[in-house]
Amino acid sequence: MSELVRYFAVSLLALLVDMGSLLLLAQFMHYLWAATFGFMLGAATSYLLSVRWVFRHRRLAAFPKTEFAAFAAVGVAGLGLNNLAIYVAVEHAGLPLLAAKAVAAMLTFSFNFGLRKWGLFRP
Repeated sequence: MSELVRYFAVSLLALLVDMGSLLLLAQFMHYLWAATFGFMLGAATSYLLSVRWVFRHRRLAAFPKTEFAAFAAVGVAGLGLNNLAIYVAVEHAGLPLLAAKAVAAMLTFSFNFGLRKWGLFRP
């Protein structure tokens, strides 16, 4: 349970990085590109804190490049889910960008934690 609480805290920080980047970059580029870059910055924040503070067991700790690639692969799938949710919420549900991002964040949090815990960080 403590891993879930720590992952939640890390995810909140990563979300702040993600959303701050999204808001800044959306002023200069299409919102989906801004969402992509923001998500990537948030994912990097999440990875660094996850391997150092959140998860006690790292199945691939001896292979950091493989571990990062697997973490990133989950992130890419999460990015697809994130951008799809934002697109549907903005274009079809008429939500403002930040509300759309909030919906996407709730979906991707569960998705990413589940896959990362099950695939990378379980004993």
